[in-house]
Amino acid sequence: MAQIRVLIADDHAIVREGLKQIVQSDSEITVAGEAATGDEAISKIRNGEFDVIVLDLSFPDRSGFDVLSHIKAANPDLPVLVLSMEREEEFAIRCLHAGASGYLEKRSAPEQLVSAIKRLARGKKYLSSELAEHLALELDRPGVERPHDLLSKREFEIFLSIASGKPVSQIAAELTLSVKTVNNHRARILQKLGMKNTAELVRYAIRHQLIH
Repeated sequence: MAQIRVLIADDHAIVREGLKQIVQSDSEITVAGEAATGDEAISKIRNGEFDVIVLDLSFPDRSGFDVLSHIKAANPDLPVLVLSMEREEEFAIRCLHAGASGYLEKRSAPEQLVSAIKRLARGKKYLSSELAEHLALELDRPGVERPHDLLSKREFEIFLSIASGKPVSQIAAELTLSVKTVNNHRARILQKLGMKNTAELVRYAIRHQLIH
């Protein structure tokens, strides 16, 4: 049986090393590549052969959502497992809508990571039992919508960057947008959330545990 070739994309060397040890503890999986930046991940996926991508949501040069968009544009059938510190119920659905095949919190048990990779390699989706239960509860409460649920994928991405303290020029560079475009998105975000300034965005993001 051919081994499952995995690319681990995370900006922290210690995290990548830990993930490598977990993943390669299973004889059916091999780490065929590593990436420390978003651009490096995109380049390696373009030039290499992988069966599953394990992707962090945060990079120093561009956001994980942007990297995910590039991956799916270049190779729509390549399964991506998003592995993040962010709360599962807040980010998993957006990641799945953006093209990810699964989502796992970094605090999950090691065996969950191995199971998720194997499941994605078989062409299936991966949802933890906790997320599946959360989604079932949400279905039982139709019509409940939080203000940030009204944001588009791009608006949500820019909202998180602004709330995290990134200057507009950096956000524009990371997303390959003009400063004017980012400012236009910021104005729409403020309007949709009914807020007046960045300070209110930050307080909202902290209150909803969207940023640390």
